[in-house]
Amino acid sequence: MNRHCFALLLVLGGTFPGLAQALEPEHEIRRLMLAAEEAVAAEQWGKAGEYLNRLQAMEGEKPPTYFYYRGRAMLHAGHGHQARASLERYVDLAGADGQYYQQSLKLITEIEQQTSSSLKSLAEGEDSGSNEPVAVIRPADEQGMQDLRKLYLADSDQQALNIHLNALLETAGWRRDSTVVRLDRPADIRYRVEPEKGRLNIQEIRRQPDGALLRTTQYLPVFGVNPRFRSDCEPVVGACWVYDPRDGSRLFQLAPDAQQATEVARTLGRLVRELQKVEPAQ
Repeated sequence: MNRHCFALLLVLGGTFPGLAQALEPEHEIRRLMLAAEEAVAAEQWGKAGEYLNRLQAMEGEKPPTYFYYRGRAMLHAGHGHQARASLERYVDLAGADGQYYQQSLKLITEIEQQTSSSLKSLAEGEDSGSNEPVAVIRPADEQGMQDLRKLYLADSDQQALNIHLNALLETAGWRRDSTVVRLDRPADIRYRVEPEKGRLNIQEIRRQPDGALLRTTQYLPVFGVNPRFRSDCEPVVGACWVYDPRDGSRLFQLAPDAQQATEVARTLGRLVRELQKVEPAQ
């Protein structure tokens, strides 16, 4: 399907809502999972990415294989860090009886070896004074925008950054007990960010001790805000934070992983800078 045909489908979906989502969420998730499975099996990575991104945007609970397919797609796109995180989530959720358990373990090992080999080559290159460039698997926030747009099948840098930020926030959710990660249920504190008319809508979804979900929304204006977001971690507390550049207050409470928190802060800053390129409404 070429780009123009895909755009036409999007227009038709907006014109006739029934065509866009006629099924209940649980059935739509199953339909998209089947489509993603077929695309991955056929190594049609563009289609696989489209279905996986649509699944990511849905609120309903996703089956464990969603993380396996997403790991495969991210690995194919060269995003080793996110691929490993997705595959590890699949292993933890599906367990040894999972259909793709052994394949996931092998892929995780391959990613680990690639990363170790790349870092070793980089160190040897520095020690020997070599000027030859070394290929290193880097976090997606350091990739070019072209790579992100390709990965997420996005039509703009803003859309790619927004999807990527929400993917990072999904992975970096905070849990009361970080030693036992139950992937059959979402994190205790998680976030979703959506741009809207010169601001970012930041929704916090907090799981109460009784299992009830408390949703709150705050707004971050885009214009007049320093796009350099600071992150920090407190191991004693067992959490990392990304701070609001306006007053230094805590904006996101994340899992105690400094690398993840840094990646969230950088991607958020890139998204704000991209939104600042648009002239504010008069």
